[in-house]
Amino acid sequence: MSNQKAKTPPGAPAQPFAPASLWLTTLGLCLATFMQVLDTTIANVSLPTIAGNLGVSSSQSTWIITSFAVSNAITLPLTGFLSRRFGEVRLFNICTILFVITSFLCGISTNMMELIVFRALQGAVAGPMYPITQSLLISIYPAARRGMALAILSMVTVVAPVAGPILGGWITSSYSWEWIFFINIPVGLLASFIVFIQMRARPVTIIKSGVDYMGLILLIVAVGSLQVVLDLGNEKDWFGSDFIVVLTIVAVIGTIAFLIWELTHPDPIVNLTLFRHRNFAFGTLALIFGYSAFFAIGLLIPLWLQRTLNYDSMWSGIVSAPIGILPIFLAPIVGKYANRVDLRILAALSFIVMSITSFWRADFTTDLDYMHIAMTQLVLGLGVAFFFMPVLTILLSDLRADEIAAGSGLAAFLRVLGGSFSASITTFLWDHRTIIHHAQLSENINVYNPTAVEALKQYGDTTEIAAYNINNLINQQALQISFNEVFWGLGWLFVLLVGLVWLTKPPFMAKAGAPPSGGH
Repeated sequence: MSNQKAKTPPGAPAQPFAPASLWLTTLGLCLATFMQVLDTTIANVSLPTIAGNLGVSSSQSTWIITSFAVSNAITLPLTGFLSRRFGEVRLFNICTILFVITSFLCGISTNMMELIVFRALQGAVAGPMYPITQSLLISIYPAARRGMALAILSMVTVVAPVAGPILGGWITSSYSWEWIFFINIPVGLLASFIVFIQMRARPVTIIKSGVDYMGLILLIVAVGSLQVVLDLGNEKDWFGSDFIVVLTIVAVIGTIAFLIWELTHPDPIVNLTLFRHRNFAFGTLALIFGYSAFFAIGLLIPLWLQRTLNYDSMWSGIVSAPIGILPIFLAPIVGKYANRVDLRILAALSFIVMSITSFWRADFTTDLDYMHIAMTQLVLGLGVAFFFMPVLTILLSDLRADEIAAGSGLAAFLRVLGGSFSASITTFLWDHRTIIHHAQLSENINVYNPTAVEALKQYGDTTEIAAYNINNLINQQALQISFNEVFWGLGWLFVLLVGLVWLTKPPFMAKAGAPPSGGH
């Protein structure tokens, strides 16, 4: 039985809430999102430094990333439940303040175990921040300008991951790794203060229903196990590891049990019935696969620059950065005029551009200069500028106002999970195909081949030095060939997504454009 606490007269029609300053409120909401998304990548380049300072191995330091990802993935789909229980504005402020506190605790950690625990807590409180921000932006913007709100948020989610490695590398080299966490403190406090002042008068309806404890337990077991498998699978040699095999079995059983339980429970902790909406179902699929392919690009490019072209982490981040230029300039334009065109056209254009750049990269060689790589990233930014806002608008368009927070959280969870699958599959394919191509390229190079022996003399004064040098050359070419193959596959995936997005149907501003009911 629900216990509702309302600050609006019972039975009165809910009125749209408008903060005193729309742009100041937008700034506060986007600052918190920028901080949270930035933290998903800012620690990556600092792992070797952190491992050295805390006296652990590089493999142990990867748990700094894994612990955050696992906890974040678990709490994302709980956004709808938590927003009903606490109210959206209150949930936003609680999560933001807790994010500040856990960031401080990460910064003062004295050993790896402390840091892993605090990163897990940080990931947990970060989970609802993005979907709640999205829901709040939709609720405070007039229907005709909601595209602008989502475009601005999309710009933030593109720029923050790009800025993370650059900022993290600079902070770690210029100051110390602790400051990659301490910088969250002033940003988070400012964001929370702005949103609290601007939105404290927003009407709220709190529904305190029973907690689906079994669903929560099954969610933690299933998602936690799956996320660990995806994060550590490559490192542990996948099913050659008993640890990965056991966790995979747990994840499969847990996922099946979770789906059965949630679909039959009268008050589920995760509302899977949202997939009854056509646009939400197909829009979410487009988001999952589109983001997964985009995530694969964002993962491969820095790794390729460092492993194949010998860039350092700072320069690999700088070369990758042009992807954020066009989204910054185009976001206001896309947001302003998107409601005048069929959003499926914009999404299809996005996938076409990302497909073209993927096929472009499929012809890359090891002697490319900086400008050629940066230009490809710049063009990719055009596709990104037309991706997030149209797809997010489409998938939320046929949800009721009180379903938006839950839908946003569920879509964001599946997007993050898709990114985890993408990271594991992409790195596995790249490494696996590299091994195959290395074997093919080196199969005729041995001491029994006179031509090969003669050629080896060009690469060193001794056979050993020559063999070492040519092996490095073969490995570089094997990495490049494999890289090209992966991008060829990504190009065709984007082509298929052009068709998927047309399975949705307009209108795309109907239900989501309605005033929100209370504070759900």
